[in-house]
Amino acid sequence: MYAKYFLFIGIFLFILAYKVYAGYLAKSWGIDPKKKTPAYTQEDGIDYVPAKYPILLGHHFSSIAGAGPIVGPIVAIMFGWLPALLWIIIGCIFFGGVHDMGSIFLSIRNKGKSIGEVIGSKIGRKGKKLFQIFAYMTLILVVAAFLNIVADTFVSTPQTATISIIFMFLSVGFGYFVYKLKKDIVICSIIWLIFIVISIYIGNHYPFKLGKIYWLLFLNIYIFIASVTPVWILLQPRDYLNSFLLYGVMIGGFLGIFISNPKLNMPAVTSFNINGNYLFPMLFVTVACGAISGFHSLVASGTTSKQLDNEKNIRVIGYGSMLIEGVLAIIAVITAVYLTKDQYNKLIMGGPINVFSNGLGEFMSALGIPIETGRNFTSLAISAFALTSLDTATRLARFILQEFINDIKSEKQILNTISSKYVSTLITVAIAAILGFKGYLYIWPIFASANQLLAAIALLTLTVWLKQEKKSYISTAIPMFCMFLITLTALSILIIVNLKNYMLLSIATLLFILAFILLFEAKKSLKSIE
Repeated sequence: MYAKYFLFIGIFLFILAYKVYAGYLAKSWGIDPKKKTPAYTQEDGIDYVPAKYPILLGHHFSSIAGAGPIVGPIVAIMFGWLPALLWIIIGCIFFGGVHDMGSIFLSIRNKGKSIGEVIGSKIGRKGKKLFQIFAYMTLILVVAAFLNIVADTFVSTPQTATISIIFMFLSVGFGYFVYKLKKDIVICSIIWLIFIVISIYIGNHYPFKLGKIYWLLFLNIYIFIASVTPVWILLQPRDYLNSFLLYGVMIGGFLGIFISNPKLNMPAVTSFNINGNYLFPMLFVTVACGAISGFHSLVASGTTSKQLDNEKNIRVIGYGSMLIEGVLAIIAVITAVYLTKDQYNKLIMGGPINVFSNGLGEFMSALGIPIETGRNFTSLAISAFALTSLDTATRLARFILQEFINDIKSEKQILNTISSKYVSTLITVAIAAILGFKGYLYIWPIFASANQLLAAIALLTLTVWLKQEKKSYISTAIPMFCMFLITLTALSILIIVNLKNYMLLSIATLLFILAFILLFEAKKSLKSIE
């Protein structure tokens, strides 16, 4: 069986869903292009900054994509390619797209507030506090996991490290020319794309080699600086430029798959139980970002909603970005399942990004691109997106910690100090660094479960708000119930298998308890709505 047919089917269904289902959601929720967005009504030049549509799409897509839609699907094919592909397609259309689009809309209609702040006003102060703790823990796990992914990539492909560092400076320069000097974005984009090509050439010839521990230290310093600077300096321009890299990878992957026409060599379905990992619920938390991800709600309500210039763009930025991510996830599955089992087992030792880069390199060779160049370019794109997720997650965690501290009515100087953006960011980075040194495999299982449970809570909040606003909420209620069932089951399994791993046991147990209390608080709110 040939892989390209599944890619075509997935893209066709995504286009149909965007036209029909996302259009239905926009109409039933009452999205209004005439309403002024918080980016204008609360503009402050730091976090609330109106962004042009292409730039914001690049930021949002870059932030939510990261390495998640690649890592999860490639690991999940242990259950076979068919369950993974079905969950990616169904999840993106009826779960992830609804979740992401709804999270932006919810925040926009609540003055650009984060999901946590909306919970405080719609579910109650206790619910807000619990969510802040839950979201903060999840973001710490996101940062820790992606620190490892980027550091491993820099060690295995030092060419990528060189290019990524040059890319950081190019992004700052782009931001300065577009936002401060008011230069034309199209002309700047063309010039900077040429610079990116030059940086790739430099990186391929002058790789920068360091050990993993040094890269982890460097990355911690980087995310601290990137997370406290105004969004126009690095966040917006880098994410906009990043989007070209990933679009390039996706176009190259699509054309490469079409021309090389790889067959599916891995089985469609393997077994329900793989070494103690059960297809239900582990498939649905392992794929994570490729179908639905709670982290997306934090990005949507934390940074994207504060930059959206018009409500009409909620559909393309929220729902559309999730579908593009779904296409990336399908390509990721193909890069794994065209291999034989022995080939897969060998490559996965270098990590899922190694599998993905190798596959894309092979596919792009059908376009006349040298395999090594294709691999390096792919590694650059994925590490660039992982870096985006890193500092976006750190910035969001800082927002949440600041909100939590500021809500505590106290005049103690230590609390005032902690609530400053520099100290709150430093605390966040330090905790994530401690977990990050534990390694990727140590973190991913608990991160994936926490991430998906966060999605369930975001859908719960959206459902409560839609009901309060007398709008149709069936489209959010059904995926919300499904995600609670999936993730609470997964956490229960993690608790059982980690009885001797006290750190993971403590995190899993706390997340489980917090989720149940939040459900109870939300149930009371729903009952109070006539």
